[in-house]
Amino acid sequence: MRAVRVSENFIPVSEFKAQAADWLRKLAETDAPVVVTQKGKPAGVLLSPRAFDELTEQARFVSAATEGLADAEAGRVRPHADAVQRMKARFGGTQG
Repeated sequence: MRAVRVSENFIPVSEFKAQAADWLRKLAETDAPVVVTQKGKPAGVLLSPRAFDELTEQARFVSAATEGLADAEAGRVRPHADAVQRMKARFGGTQG
């Protein structure tokens, strides 16, 4: 996702309402987020579907990594050999 550029990516809600189709087209073309303002203050951010998917995937990854680190710090880990043994038992041995 491209960085927000204040001169290009902030738009008052009244202008956005009047030109919504144009802004959606621009969003698809540039993949840059658009900040919609009300009374001069940011009120919302419009993202392309691709940018939204990218952000949610990153959030899932960070959450999983944080959870894994917490498990390791709490001692909730198993040796690699135990994991391999469990996988073989569950999925029927080695492949290929």
